[in-house]
Amino acid sequence: MGGLQVVQLAVAVDRYAEWEQEIGQWLAWLASGAARPSTLALRRAQLRRFARTHRDVGPYCVGTGQVADWISGHEWSRETIRSHRTALRSFYGWAQDSGITPDNPARLLRKVPPAPVLPRPAPDEVIDAAIAAADDRLTLMLLLGSRQGLRRGEISRIHSRDVTPDLIGWSLRVHGKGGKERDVPLSERVAAMLRALPAGYAFPSPRGGHLTEAHVGKIMRRALSAAAGARVTAHQLRHRYATTVYRSTGDLVATQRLLGHASPATTIRYVDTDSARLRAVNAAAA
Repeated sequence: MGGLQVVQLAVAVDRYAEWEQEIGQWLAWLASGAARPSTLALRRAQLRRFARTHRDVGPYCVGTGQVADWISGHEWSRETIRSHRTALRSFYGWAQDSGITPDNPARLLRKVPPAPVLPRPAPDEVIDAAIAAADDRLTLMLLLGSRQGLRRGEISRIHSRDVTPDLIGWSLRVHGKGGKERDVPLSERVAAMLRALPAGYAFPSPRGGHLTEAHVGKIMRRALSAAAGARVTAHQLRHRYATTVYRSTGDLVATQRLLGHASPATTIRYVDTDSARLRAVNAAAA
């Protein structure tokens, strides 16, 4: 009887469950640093996207070349690439620092410079038209964005305990990005509207707690876009606020503090220099 020929077949092993376990531990570590729920959701989605394309090798069998190929293999915007790079470097940095793996395949990923941002302040006539057609809740949201410079997430988290008297009027304790807080002086109109609300969150959710920042942003975007007849976002209200404050005062540091930016370099990207000012400056060289 002739010898039996043994054929070995390579069987792909799905190791996605390993990815899920490690991603979960990493997210718990991020949460221990007071990362926002929206940040945790974003990072979870980004690592799961990476895991699905490397589910046959497991989280700690991936090399630098595979990470770089994956990042470069998508037609993403510069900011999307930057965000995914941050997620991967955070995940593998945590794993290496925790002693789970000796290697960090994301360490050598090239830095991606931020995309240039041009100021896009929402026009006052659009804001005024949106407010004229709004109910009290939406009016307050639009005023908080355009007259107080708040982000949509900061608007969503306002609570009655955040409104406090100061030496001159009323201030708002703003809960900003990264757990950072700042005090913003309130206009008389906005202070009166906030103080007239019942105790609790200014924009409560029917499911408890407060509205999500995504929902607040959607409400504001719809109202502004309807008034403009084109897409206008809630973030453009911050550009309007930054531009108005800086043009009126010329004080970049104060504008930075009111917006809650870590650097004045970020603030200046929000400020739109009007064409008349540019023409006057240019004329000085003539």
